[in-house]
Amino acid sequence: MTREPVTNEAVDRARESYARRDWAEAFAQLSAADQKSPLAVEDLARLADAAFLIGNDTESIAVWTRAHQEYLRLEDYPHAARSAYVLGFQHMNGGDFAQGFGWFARAARILEERQLDCVERGYLLVPAGIRAINEGDYSAAYATFAQADEIGQRFHDAELLTMAQYGRGQALLGSGRIADGLALIDEVMLAITTGEVRPSVAGALYCSAIEAFKGIFDLRRAQEWTAALSRWCESQPDLVPFRGQCLVFRAELMQLHGAWPDAMEESIHACERLADPPGHPAAGAAHYQRAELHRLRGDLEKAEEAYRQASQLGRQPQPGLALLRLVQGQTDAASAAMRRVIDETRDRPTRATMLVAQVEILLTVADVPAARAAADELSQIAADYHATLLDAMSAQATGAVLLGEGDPGGALASLRRAWSAWRELDAPYDASRVRVMVGLACRALGDEDGAEMEFDAARSAFRELGAASDLARVERLFAAAAPNAVGGLTAREAEVLSLIATGKTNRAIAADLVISEKTVARHVSNIFDKLGVSSRAAATAYAYEHKLV
Repeated sequence: MTREPVTNEAVDRARESYARRDWAEAFAQLSAADQKSPLAVEDLARLADAAFLIGNDTESIAVWTRAHQEYLRLEDYPHAARSAYVLGFQHMNGGDFAQGFGWFARAARILEERQLDCVERGYLLVPAGIRAINEGDYSAAYATFAQADEIGQRFHDAELLTMAQYGRGQALLGSGRIADGLALIDEVMLAITTGEVRPSVAGALYCSAIEAFKGIFDLRRAQEWTAALSRWCESQPDLVPFRGQCLVFRAELMQLHGAWPDAMEESIHACERLADPPGHPAAGAAHYQRAELHRLRGDLEKAEEAYRQASQLGRQPQPGLALLRLVQGQTDAASAAMRRVIDETRDRPTRATMLVAQVEILLTVADVPAARAAADELSQIAADYHATLLDAMSAQATGAVLLGEGDPGGALASLRRAWSAWRELDAPYDASRVRVMVGLACRALGDEDGAEMEFDAARSAFRELGAASDLARVERLFAAAAPNAVGGLTAREAEVLSLIATGKTNRAIAADLVISEKTVARHVSNIFDKLGVSSRAAATAYAYEHKLV
């Protein structure tokens, strides 16, 4: 059965749809034309690209494979190598690494056997440079991308030049030359916005750059590029790849800025978008983000399930899962998990995030010397990166440790710096957590009025955010304020007594106060001694008699 000839008008319309980035229409038109008569190889490349951009990876790979075979038949070996290079990345992105490396090897062999001097040699340096960055060999990565840059300049290939420049910027960031790396990567934005690279490459560069900025705690650039990625995605309604990652980035920023309902909505959308086709590397990040929001809002069972889903999809569930265990009163599990993760983590930016949680957990189990060591390491990392976000995290951790060391005056100075930094970043939840610690420092210094004002401000913020666990803790701190001197009890002992009077066990009290059962037992013993009672019932009677409940 012979196919009907394809009219030039039909193909021209398809090309016009492709040019205006109407990917679904271009795919439908090119597919229809291809059904009537095989497309020319350059139109096969357009069809394969459109299939990728509407999320049809299977069809895209099949068509790129056809295009590769056609280039070979036409003895157009440079384009045959280029299509093999594209196929290599598509297989790699789908998690099929063996086939991905196989296509890269085929592309290299095509060029080597014919001793071709062409721009495709520069493109084949890109996966080698990426591999060097992933292995932490930043000097080799820089040299590889510099070589690709030289080839791009020789052949006047804007896309290769952009990719090589971005790769050199990434290598500089990894080696600690932050300012130089950022200068190179900032220029990449110009190439993306002026259309110097294909959409599939532009989306990959957007997402990679945002991850890089997050990795060095450059919140301003991460926000700017996320906004640009959002606009870029919205300008192409049919676009499927990269939209899920965009939603994850947006959810993270919304969470930071206190828009938790919006962040939850975005994270749920991201989970849905990244689920089909399965295996997307960002799917785990979407579920982790959802888990974080559930934990902060006090939906502990939902948080547990989402952390497990993130782990199944390849995303490290820490430090969020350890912090969940802390809220659940499982301090030993939290401590053990974070010790393991800290020992395994060598990347300094990732380690910094882990150290923040480590300090909180170590202080809960009363291991103040270890918490001090973790806070000091975090301070050193912050000093090296000069990022406001990292400065806020470090100052907060140091202030918490100083409180644990019994130096409320020193803690206040550090906590005030942390609060200012979080305010500058427009991070209401983190700023409010610092205010709770400021209140504790004021209380330790005998300034109960100051403590009450800090607690009240934090309580209002937590109530507005829906931060259930934090709100409950502040309410307990308020309850403990008035009877601080009754019976010679400390504020914490009065707080424990008020919970004993409600019938809670030591384990339940530990979960409520985010401290260990051993610490609760010590407080209970001190309460019995100070009040001259020998049972929880007698202590409860005392609490009601003195209006501590």
